[in-house]
Amino acid sequence: MFENLSDKLERAFKVLKGEGKITEINVAETLKEVRKALLDADVNYKVAKQFTDTVKEKALGQNVLTAVSPGQLMVKIAHSELTQLMGGEKVDVNINSNPAVILMSGLQGSGKTTLSGKLASFLKSKKQKLPLLVACDVYRPAAIDQLKVLGTQIDVPVFSEDGNLDPVDIALKGIAFAKENNRNLVIIDTAGRLAIDEQMMDEISRIKKAVKPDEILFVVDAMTGQDAVNTAKAFNDRLDFDGVVLTKLDGDTRGGAALSIKSVVNKPIKFIGTGEKLDALDIFYPERMADRILGMGDIVSLVEKAQEQFDEEQAAKLHKKIAKNQFGFDDFLQQIQQIKKMGNMKDLLGMIPGVGKAVKDIDISNDSFKHIEAIIKSMTMDERNNPAIISGSRRSRIAKGSGTSVQEVNKLLKQFDEMRKMMRMMTNKDQAAKFMRSMPGMRR
Repeated sequence: MFENLSDKLERAFKVLKGEGKITEINVAETLKEVRKALLDADVNYKVAKQFTDTVKEKALGQNVLTAVSPGQLMVKIAHSELTQLMGGEKVDVNINSNPAVILMSGLQGSGKTTLSGKLASFLKSKKQKLPLLVACDVYRPAAIDQLKVLGTQIDVPVFSEDGNLDPVDIALKGIAFAKENNRNLVIIDTAGRLAIDEQMMDEISRIKKAVKPDEILFVVDAMTGQDAVNTAKAFNDRLDFDGVVLTKLDGDTRGGAALSIKSVVNKPIKFIGTGEKLDALDIFYPERMADRILGMGDIVSLVEKAQEQFDEEQAAKLHKKIAKNQFGFDDFLQQIQQIKKMGNMKDLLGMIPGVGKAVKDIDISNDSFKHIEAIIKSMTMDERNNPAIISGSRRSRIAKGSGTSVQEVNKLLKQFDEMRKMMRMMTNKDQAAKFMRSMPGMRR
């Protein structure tokens, strides 16, 4: 996501590298490249021009401090304006009613039905809601079956009606069913078309009028670029929706929709779909997205993902084990499992400032841990708890049992021993301070 745009923006800001001050000439040269980068990313032309005009105006009006280079100042201004361009701050979904009703809208193929399932799962786990999915797409073959499969996977009931009934009636009956069964959230999946047509718009308008939803979300495929923005405008003119969900942001998308849609329709992006799995749905934070676009990583999201897998009691036990040098391979295996639950490994590394660019051309699979897990699982319990007993013959047996080589087993044992020493050192405050002082640039 945004890789090409990030690279081009970085090259654009390099124009100012080494410059002693910001002038109209070097700013114009930089912003010409920035505008070109935005247009290449399929950002709306008016949006791109307005953005660069604003950045230019703010840059020329500032004095460059001696501690800040012109390039750094331009990045700071661009970051602030990118954040504003995408909405400024996150906007929550309105789910305060009982039951709260969310109406999903969008074209066929945008990922609307899958997104309905993802949203139900997200609000169930993050907001402790009791969702009901309502199947109102009576035209697309297997749409109802698809929603039922999703409902089963996330343990959320699906309301549907047999026969060619009016979607408005189905929606109303679904809400009545939710009230009778104490479901405090209703997500209505509606029909889409391959293109905007009057019949579809009339139908979803009638559903809106009948159910009076608390929230109307427009689901759009981010890979369609400017077409996504134009479709959003057409839907907004008829529905006056509350927010946008961008799907397929993990694909080969240029990012133009994310950067243009707020300016064109004046509605916030509320969620982004970042993968095929049912937990691949994130709240949209404009500032964090600006961080990613400008190559600054997204350490806040990374920490939040880690905290979701964090068990305080387990962490305390682990800390004691590390301090007593009792951290074993079973503990290590447990940590690997938690990391894998956090999401796609390459995406996680990309959230670390400076790392995203370094790994962008490297194929990092979530299977990267497989050989490590295989080696550990080929050890006996005694070997896992006390790696020091793993002799040459044991290493051969472990390699054979895990389908790896003795060299790979040796490498893991060496890395594990070094990691264990480092972890133990960092639990000792005096040793940790001594270690920090020994690092370059940390001496006083």
